[in-house]
Amino acid sequence: MMETLPDIAIAMNSLAENVVLQEGTAAGGGPSIEQGAAAALGIGLAAIGAGYAERGIGAAVVGALAEDSISPGIGILLTVLPETLVIFALVALFV
Repeated sequence: MMETLPDIAIAMNSLAENVVLQEGTAAGGGPSIEQGAAAALGIGLAAIGAGYAERGIGAAVVGALAEDSISPGIGILLTVLPETLVIFALVALFV
């Protein structure tokens, strides 16, 4: 059993040496996934991650608002902050 960091590093190195990169699909030799599909996948995963983050932040903000420890403006700002991740993903799509 691997218990130390050097043992894990040696195992990962030997695993990386045995990886064979895929040169293309069997049909045409092109990429496995189209460029538009990869962009859609990236934006979709960014949106899922932002929604997951907003779930926890929203619950914390509601609790803090119930105890009157923060103002509603700060609560809204903290809740919307993870959504900038999706905005950056959309900007990267068009740039």
